[in-house]
Amino acid sequence: MSEAEISVLWQWAGRRTIILSWAALASRRCRKTPNIALEDAMGRKVIIDVDPGIDDAMALCLALGNSELEVVAVTAVGGNVSPGQATRNVQAIIEQLDPPRWPRLGAASEPDIRLAVDRRSLYGSDGLGGTSFAVAERQHLLPSEKVICDQVHDAPHMVTIVALGPLTNVARAFIRDPDLPALVGRIVIMGGTVSGPGNITPAAEFNMYCDPLAAQTVFRSPSTKTLVPLDVTNRIELSYDLFNQLPDESTRPGHLLRQLLPQAFRGYRQQFGLEGIHVHDTVTLMAVIHPELFSTKPMAGDVETQGELTLGATVFDRRRAPAWRHNMEVVSDMRKEAVVKAIIDGLNGS
Repeated sequence: MSEAEISVLWQWAGRRTIILSWAALASRRCRKTPNIALEDAMGRKVIIDVDPGIDDAMALCLALGNSELEVVAVTAVGGNVSPGQATRNVQAIIEQLDPPRWPRLGAASEPDIRLAVDRRSLYGSDGLGGTSFAVAERQHLLPSEKVICDQVHDAPHMVTIVALGPLTNVARAFIRDPDLPALVGRIVIMGGTVSGPGNITPAAEFNMYCDPLAAQTVFRSPSTKTLVPLDVTNRIELSYDLFNQLPDESTRPGHLLRQLLPQAFRGYRQQFGLEGIHVHDTVTLMAVIHPELFSTKPMAGDVETQGELTLGATVFDRRRAPAWRHNMEVVSDMRKEAVVKAIIDGLNGS
């Protein structure tokens, strides 16, 4: 019997049994897979945790329009806008897109401490370019952290949480249910910086700065995590030419984005002097949809919760002989042009 005909049972992560041939196993070990942490943990079921935000709305267009993802829940969190506005915005975006299968919706709760900043000056008075979409009245939306707990328990080890806002909801879910971190398939987090400056203070990225205690709770949790930092997401700047490549206005994503994006371009020009926009949340979602376009490396990270000048800063032990243990994968590189093309193609449903 040849090696190619011999099969083995390989227990992966204590949860799955996969049948591999010796030849396939050797191939897996030898081939270059820089983003193996993302690929191994990818599952179809995802929870999108957002603080909408025009960038969040674009990410939701991509996620809800992707046939390979099952968006089981969209949970709101305060950040770009207040918790109440974030909840309304999540509902408005889902209603505007009206996907074939509606996800569960989670309502944002008030944070333990007042949100330090908001992004209304960048994204408009309501976070969605001042569109003020009408939404249906809903009486019984569960808190986001409860929805997260329920969905993870419904499919243990199979749900990826894509955290595109402050980590308030994820931290509360972990505190609510201490067993939950081990039941989550993976958390993919937009936030932090490794080597570059912050985007809300010289040291801190916006999501980490909004709720540093929550971020520290998640960083220190025994969960499988991937961080997509500003160092990577800042490399993509979408120009106004994006409008020529958006879906037709007769489509729901095209109609929504053509209403939202002018405010984003206007805000970036007024605040930063840029003619393009950064789409940090959208790039992070692309790391979930197309992990083959991203490279990761294991790192040991934490979040500063007390510094006068460094509150919310992400700190990584990069010493020659580090004392901290690796606790996450951090995206370190991406194929920029391919990611931009994947965003455009994804928005157009191809």
